[in-house]
Amino acid sequence: MPLPNPLRQQVESALGHEITRSVPASGGCINNGARLDTAAAGSFFLKWNASAPPEMFDAEADGLDALRAACTLRIPRPLARGGGDHGPSWLLLEYVGPGAPAPDYWQRLGASLAELHGAPADSGFGWRRANWIGSLTQPNDEKASWAAFWRDLRIVPQLELARSNGFMRDDILDRLVEVIPDALRGVRDGGLLHGDLWSGNAYATAEGAPVVVDPAVYRGDGEVDLAMTELFGGFGGRFYDAYDATRAISHEYESFKRDLYQLYYLLVHVNLFGASYERGSLVAATRVVDVLH
Repeated sequence: MPLPNPLRQQVESALGHEITRSVPASGGCINNGARLDTAAAGSFFLKWNASAPPEMFDAEADGLDALRAACTLRIPRPLARGGGDHGPSWLLLEYVGPGAPAPDYWQRLGASLAELHGAPADSGFGWRRANWIGSLTQPNDEKASWAAFWRDLRIVPQLELARSNGFMRDDILDRLVEVIPDALRGVRDGGLLHGDLWSGNAYATAEGAPVVVDPAVYRGDGEVDLAMTELFGGFGGRFYDAYDATRAISHEYESFKRDLYQLYYLLVHVNLFGASYERGSLVAATRVVDVLH
């Protein structure tokens, strides 16, 4: 989508520089994006959305800052944001140009993610604010119990939304909700999560180093991020080997947690895109219940 002229003027005012070229970015299905070039200050990346509240990009900037402070991965720096009552909401970011992955790209990404998940964090699970997963609000009210957090703030809200739209009527979902307290009672500590780590949100810089973008952060079980990387694929085997060597992947992850954590993202996709994700959600829920009953 071309950069609207009123938005261009807002961003130029924030930059203090004229935009000489706007290059649309591909790949996003929620927001518009473009690389913005200037003659004197280099390039920047802009995201905008005419239907999103400004709080959505406020939360994204907060998440990027949190990741920048907590991990060694390359994270774009938020520079400015605005919009809302006076046009589309927008977020201006440092531009981190893409390149070919270095030979150790997957190992660095896996080890760095494991270090992030294992780093000391505040007690409890959740985050200081709600944020967004796609175009859906993601509540992050803090809880002392990971099982309660995952049930009450991840699975149940998405399940209720899906059912209100006529999906996910099978009672296997109710049985799954019942087993969550026992299933996750062993998770005592939480680390900072990216929160939406599919392959489109990780790439290599021009120097070949890993960079991650578009987070939906909170404190939780790090294996949630692993489950998302496996849901749609695209992460090499060396990524998982390096993660496991740095922070051991649990037996419970292989047994049932992967399906339980992927179920959240599958329900999100049901609510964003409809019935094509319903069967996958039911399969994941059934596998969890079969293992735990």
